[in-house]
Amino acid sequence: MKVDELLKVLENIKIDENKIRERRQIAEYLAQMPHVNESPRIYYYYIMTRNEDIYNIYSYNHFLHYDKYLSEDAYVYVYVNDVYHPTDYYFPFLIHRYLLPYAYLSKLGIDKYYAVPAIGLEYVAVVIRYPNIKHVVVEVADIDTVATNTNLPTLTRDILGTEEISSSEADNILSRFSSQELFAGYDLNEARGIIYRYYENHDTSLAVEVEAIKDAYTRIFKPYRLVYDLNTNRFIQA
Repeated sequence: MKVDELLKVLENIKIDENKIRERRQIAEYLAQMPHVNESPRIYYYYIMTRNEDIYNIYSYNHFLHYDKYLSEDAYVYVYVNDVYHPTDYYFPFLIHRYLLPYAYLSKLGIDKYYAVPAIGLEYVAVVIRYPNIKHVVVEVADIDTVATNTNLPTLTRDILGTEEISSSEADNILSRFSSQELFAGYDLNEARGIIYRYYENHDTSLAVEVEAIKDAYTRIFKPYRLVYDLNTNRFIQA
């Protein structure tokens, strides 16, 4: 291997290590944020900035009118919710079928539904609290990687460079996204249904399908996963 090729490989390794460290720091911070630990019932979208300020979507949009640079400071698009099923515990990014389009539209600077102008976004995260065992699970993914793996650049190419889109345009993107058979030949809702039947109904005949969906899930999201125990206030093995 030539010296310049070796240096490029080493640089890529360094970049990957930086990404892993960034995602770990984000996950650790989100797992312990008051919105998760103190709220009796949580269900919301948030924007986390580079200096670790966290705004719910509505507050973020309000402050955006007074601070035009807030969009550039946006760092992580976050979805938070309580869950009660193993399906959501093990596959957090399958909870909400529109989460990824909302995050990506936000990165494009669109303000529609739960998308907000947040062009600085680098990551998308799901934070779920599992009250049955008082665990918080956080998964963090690189937004560009996930967008590419779910065809979002193609689905949104007609709106590139625009700041506003109509409801019909947004609905078309959301519908086309959710109908894609990305998970071993199944769309997101179908994949959730199969996983649910496997874990909740103990339908072991679906073991092969579940394993294939799991492989697709890992390939698409490449998530950094972290589990936080609210009983001990410690991180445990994911």
